[in-house]
Amino acid sequence: MKVSVKVKANTSQERIEKIGDTNFIVWIREKPVEGKANEAVIKALAEYFGVAKSNIALIKGQASKQKIFEIND
Repeated sequence: MKVSVKVKANTSQERIEKIGDTNFIVWIREKPVEGKANEAVIKALAEYFGVAKSNIALIKGQASKQKIFEIND
């Protein structure tokens, strides 16, 4: 399954909000430096969907706030 994620980095809290069937907003504490924010988003999505982090891949948007992830069961 592919999901579209809008990332809000460097926030005071971490949470995920579903805004559509495959659209999410993810708030994370990490700053977007050296891929740390991407790793934090993968960790948050893994917890949300109940899958291992290795089952989530960033497909598009490495350096963008709008990203597309592929999640495998």
